[in-house]
Amino acid sequence: MSSHHFVKEQQEPAVLILETNGISFDEVSPLLEWVPTVLVWQDCVEVVLSWGIKVDVILATQEFQKANYQLLEEQYPVRFLTVSGAQPLEEGLHYLLASQHKGVHLVGFDHAKLEDLVSKIDLLDLTVLDEDWKYYPVKEGKFKKWFAASEIRILAKENQPLELSNSNGQFLFPIQYLTQIEVPEGISEFSSPDIFWIGEKVIS
Repeated sequence: MSSHHFVKEQQEPAVLILETNGISFDEVSPLLEWVPTVLVWQDCVEVVLSWGIKVDVILATQEFQKANYQLLEEQYPVRFLTVSGAQPLEEGLHYLLASQHKGVHLVGFDHAKLEDLVSKIDLLDLTVLDEDWKYYPVKEGKFKKWFAASEIRILAKENQPLELSNSNGQFLFPIQYLTQIEVPEGISEFSSPDIFWIGEKVIS
């Protein structure tokens, strides 16, 4: 049997690269294993191409497109998607929804702005890679996951209550926007009445 990975179009989460400062190729590389659709904001194109990543869509202003038209040939079959102003996130997500993608990894999205993504959570499965942390949303209710012994981050609205239970015990506390917690190896269970985000350190 062939060892090549084949996936149905759009089944694999796309990768939308918005910023490369603080991001290394080693952190992005695992997201590319199943050959997803890759979208890149114009400010990151040079770095991303230097990583040897095959780019599908460059989100770019008309000025950038005119000045870098040769990329269409050099990176064929890459295409430009016109962005007016610096709104690559909105344009990129709109493109992914229109092309029936189910999920996306947002690379270089500032975790301080995770609240801005809440309206998108029901439309796409989102994960965020910001420097060496990966964040994913948990909708209200219960969530459980196995963790290695590590430090995790919980982000939510100020003073949103969160209940946490694991082998260390059961805790109920208000989240202070970004709360760092040591979790033991094993299952941790979370419960909260509203959306919150869990951040895990990326081991590259």
